[in-house]
Amino acid sequence: MATREQIGFIRNARAGKASAQLILGKYYLFGGAGLQKNVLTALYWLHRAALRDVEEAWLLIGEHVPFETATSAPDPMQLCVWYERAFDAGVARAGLVWVRLLLTRTGTLAEHAMRRKAFAALETAAASGLVEAQWLLAQELRNASHAAPRRETESATAATAAASAKPIEKGALEWATRAAANGVLQAQRALAERAWSMRDMPAFLNWSASVARAVVDGSSSAGSSAPLSEKDAALLSRYARALYETDECDMDEVERCWEMAAQASDREAQFALGLWYANMDESGARLSRPARKSNYRNAIHWLTMAGEQGVAKAWYALFRIYVRPNTGLTQHSAAEVQRCLERAAEQGHVAAQLELGKSCWRTRRSKESNDVRAAYWLQKAAAQGDGEARMLLRTIATCATPAQWAQAAHKQFTHDMVNSHPLLAARVELAGLFGLSLPEALLLDLNAADWGHCLLIDIRSLNAHRKRRLILIQTGEERLALTRIARHFANIDCGVGGPEGNYRQR
Repeated sequence: MATREQIGFIRNARAGKASAQLILGKYYLFGGAGLQKNVLTALYWLHRAALRDVEEAWLLIGEHVPFETATSAPDPMQLCVWYERAFDAGVARAGLVWVRLLLTRTGTLAEHAMRRKAFAALETAAASGLVEAQWLLAQELRNASHAAPRRETESATAATAAASAKPIEKGALEWATRAAANGVLQAQRALAERAWSMRDMPAFLNWSASVARAVVDGSSSAGSSAPLSEKDAALLSRYARALYETDECDMDEVERCWEMAAQASDREAQFALGLWYANMDESGARLSRPARKSNYRNAIHWLTMAGEQGVAKAWYALFRIYVRPNTGLTQHSAAEVQRCLERAAEQGHVAAQLELGKSCWRTRRSKESNDVRAAYWLQKAAAQGDGEARMLLRTIATCATPAQWAQAAHKQFTHDMVNSHPLLAARVELAGLFGLSLPEALLLDLNAADWGHCLLIDIRSLNAHRKRRLILIQTGEERLALTRIARHFANIDCGVGGPEGNYRQR
């Protein structure tokens, strides 16, 4: 039951006596007169006292009522004035809460009317050692650096706008570093992401270690069924990669991080874990210092998962495992091996494209069209700068070179001659552009010759003395010219039974 003293304080406070409201607020804030501490109730009475200009009331609010309690009030924005006044009176913590209340309405300080004072409040709180203020200041300075160019006048140059943003960015980095050094995990994560984007691995390891271990510990305490977020999985994957590349690392920690990230569907972790189990690098070479005894079944499991998520190098790694001797794998076919190589090549893996091109070229005698496929894949690899593919491509196919006889003949065609003999004119133009001989120009079946990436010149069925050869289509102009010429032969029989007749008639 309430005591007579308690009843008296409550009655006077309800009657509007500021002194009673202040005393009651202090009792609820610190405990006293038999009342239990209740910060939200204390805030109610201190707010009522502050409305009656009791200075001690709003100083107490600024010093002792945290942001979380303020946001539980019916109208938190009414409290802004008390925190602002407390900050003006020198209470650094009050400045932090005031800014946080402003942010609940505006989202960012970058365009706020009280921007300057709010930043000053954050700086004061941050300088006093409040780590929450340090991290919040870093975030707001970063937002301000992005907004600074927009606030420049229209006459300002891009260089001027960028120059105005640089000091703000520097300040954001300095405060983020201080917050991270004081243990703010969000700041450490942000600096780790920045270091990763800059390929600064020592800095990345420095800032990501605590975050990664917190993620691992949090997942362990939550149970194995609790899924990692995509962001946490990416951090663990990167941390394990950076840790593994150091001279000395805890292999158990590396494996644990990769496994957790891989189970959360991080494809880079799945790929790394697959290589880890296979004791191989991305090129398929064996590691000089294997981390463990190879487990190819586990390697295939994780590499397949990574490949299904679009990791081309995972398919190439699978190919290298399948062709590796003494793996103990017996349940895979030659078709499966070829499928892995083709999927890697189709997704742009240059080594797979080279390997597939070489494989097609070696088997061209068993399947004649493989020379066309070889040229296709070697051309893809050469376009990515592979020197071996470029050299082999020169032995397989030639480049388009003008044929002087055809160019001279084409100049003799008048407008009437082209209208009278459009197919002949088209054949002569084709020969001039791609360097065909006269028999090739007259006998080529253009509907079967165009393979998109190359022109297949094969007239052996009509002229047994001629060899089959390939001419690469390398430029957009060549492609457009060939497409235009090919339109003349659409739905036309180019054989001797067609409208053009035999070689002599042509």
